[in-house]
Formats: sequence, structure tokens, C-alpha cells
Amino acid sequence: MGLDVDIPDPPSLHGPQGRGEYDAIDTDEDGSGDDYRRETVRTALHDGAWRDAFEEWTDSTYLSVEEFETVERLGLFEEFDFYWDPASDEVGYRAPTVPEADREAFPDRGADGVDEELDALGRAVSEMLENDYLRRDEMDNEFDFFPEEEERESEAEARESGDDPAA
Repeated sequence: MGLDVDIPDPPSLHGPQGRGEYDAIDTDEDGSGDDYRRETVRTALHDGAWRDAFEEWTDSTYLSVEEFETVERLGLFEEFDFYWDPASDEVGYRAPTVPEADREAFPDRGADGVDEELDALGRAVSEMLENDYLRRDEMDNEFDFFPEEEERESEAEARESGDDPAA
């Protein structure tokens, strides 16, 4: 279907929230405290993750232009929140929902349909961050537990491909 609209600015991220308040994360922890790497996520959003995921989402969303404009007017895009847990290499998100007072503003699909589309956008951004923008090994050497093992694997790959100068 496709939605032809201008991409809003990325959200500024609101945390810290309890981890139980985020989708797309499997964790038993419900701690608060800002160990969510917000600056890293914020930078990735501004470096293109938000734009790329948003463009992907607009290709499949069922929102009309009028519904999109209402969501934007209500400031719901700014209410998205994301956090990265580098230990599990997962990005959680909290998608906004249409406030009760504004639910009648969506007569076509209804506010529940808009909530579903906002959740789909959150999922798309979360996956874009995980898959294309946040790389644990590139971001933080503390997770490089066995650097010598990685070095041995690289040397083995080089030998297999014939690029090993010692061969």
C-alpha cells in the first residue's frame, strides 16, 4: 500500500523505565536505572536507523495520511522509547498508544488499529537497530572475552580462502 509522508524526527528517548515495560526483550529483570545505552541508541537513530526503519514501515503500514498526520499532531512518534541490552544483544522498545481522550480521532480503522501500526513501527526500528546499527563487538570490547580465539578463527579463514601469506 505505502504511505507517502515526511519522516518525523527520531524520538529523544525517555527512560529509564523498568525493563518489564519494553517489548522485544526476554528478561526476568525489572530493574530501573539507566543501563540501556541510550546515547548509543540515540546516536544510531539519528545516524539513520530511524529513517531506514520508518521507510520500511511506510511501505507496509495501513495508516492513511490523515491518520498519520493525527498521530504526528498528537506527538506519538516522540513517545517511542528504545533501549539496547548489549549483554543479550537485543533492543527493546515501548510503543505509544493513542490516549483515551483522543481515541475518537481515528474513526476509520479505530484507535486499536493505530496502536497496532505504532507497535509495528517500534518492532521495525528495534530490528533495524539490532541487525544493522548496533553491533556488540564493534561497540564495546568488554564482550570480546576470547580475542585469541577470534584471531585463530580469522587465521583459519584466511588459510581456507588462500589469502594466508604464511601458506
